[in-house]
Amino acid sequence: MAVMQILNRFALLLDRHPVVFAHLMMALGALLLGAWVLWGRKGTTLHRSLGWTWVALMTGVAVSGAFIRDYHLPNLYGFTPIHLFVLMVAWQLPRAVVYARSGRIDAHRKAMRGLYQGGCLIAGVLTLLPGRFLGTMLWRQLGLMT
Repeated sequence: MAVMQILNRFALLLDRHPVVFAHLMMALGALLLGAWVLWGRKGTTLHRSLGWTWVALMTGVAVSGAFIRDYHLPNLYGFTPIHLFVLMVAWQLPRAVVYARSGRIDAHRKAMRGLYQGGCLIAGVLTLLPGRFLGTMLWRQLGLMT
């Protein structure tokens, strides 16, 4: 029963807020794939292929995030402090790719770890705070918020 409720919530989210749904799906994909790429074997064809997929997911997360507005929290034209992660990803992601392509592997590694930690982990935790759209949805589903 709980699985059906979750699927129904996702269907409702897709219907009412397709940009938020796309953002969530790409973010979850980036979170899972990023862990695999960061802790897997480096320098292989698989690492490069999965890395490019992660770059595409993070690009999608940043672009979709730029179109998500929140007028309930302190904001500037709907942009809240969490939107600073969009700017971080837009700045750091191309740099990390250039580092790898120019052979600066230590800089690439540091940039990608920072992107994963900031763009996936920290932004993800902040998204799930009570009062944020997805956080409120999650906590209500778990019965921890009314």
